[in-house]
Amino acid sequence: MPEGDAVWRTARRLDRALGGRTLVRSDFRVPAFATVDLAGETVHEVVSRGKHLFAHVGEDVSIHTHLKMEGAWLVYDLGARWTRPAHEARIVLETEQIQAVGFALGVVEVLSRADEEAVVARLGPDLLDPDFDAAEALRRLTADPGRRLADALLDQANLAGIGNVYRNEIMFVHGLHPDSQVADDPDPARTIRTARRMLLVNRDFAEIVTTGVRRRGERTWVYGRGGEPCRRCGTRVERRAPVVTQSRDVDERVTYWCPRCQPAHG
Repeated sequence: MPEGDAVWRTARRLDRALGGRTLVRSDFRVPAFATVDLAGETVHEVVSRGKHLFAHVGEDVSIHTHLKMEGAWLVYDLGARWTRPAHEARIVLETEQIQAVGFALGVVEVLSRADEEAVVARLGPDLLDPDFDAAEALRRLTADPGRRLADALLDQANLAGIGNVYRNEIMFVHGLHPDSQVADDPDPARTIRTARRMLLVNRDFAEIVTTGVRRRGERTWVYGRGGEPCRRCGTRVERRAPVVTQSRDVDERVTYWCPRCQPAHG
């Protein structure tokens, strides 16, 4: 699933392509909204909230989409050949110059603007929001001290925007073992600041960089580096496939860590 900064970039790209322009055609290729026709309506803006995207159209329409694992929004000049199969298209928004196509989207729905708030009501503070509420984020993250911190960081109800890459990198930077509990983090406020800083630094770039080095192969501390030497101490980076934890959480993502820099508690 894309990280929050990738969704932020998608919203900005769609806003540049569609914002302030009139649709000449809309094509919703999902049964529930197949009859919706927004031709003649103006796209006012496209915004992101955590990992959710909303296109505000006409007087009261909000097109809500979510990329989930495989989805992508791509923008083409009118008449250009699509780079993904047509059968993956879930929505097409067309102006006189461009087509914006949502492929393999996990969610496509048409809402009223009022109903938009219900979609994001459970989300925690958005790490890329200029008005990010650090105190509320801390309250949510630390509400369950016995929960695995790695799972708490991924929970969008705590912090909106963190995905698996950032989760692994945040845990490494602060020397926290992937099975650490929330209570094991000596400074969760610092962890939140690190998460926000990582997303802010990377939001304008396609490739995530947490090491400060943008050269290929040197961009992350541990993520994607199973079996390779730790950049800090040289110890072999461990990789763990998705597992069911002993808590209520199911870790469906690959975990990377350095056993020396991130020792287990106890």
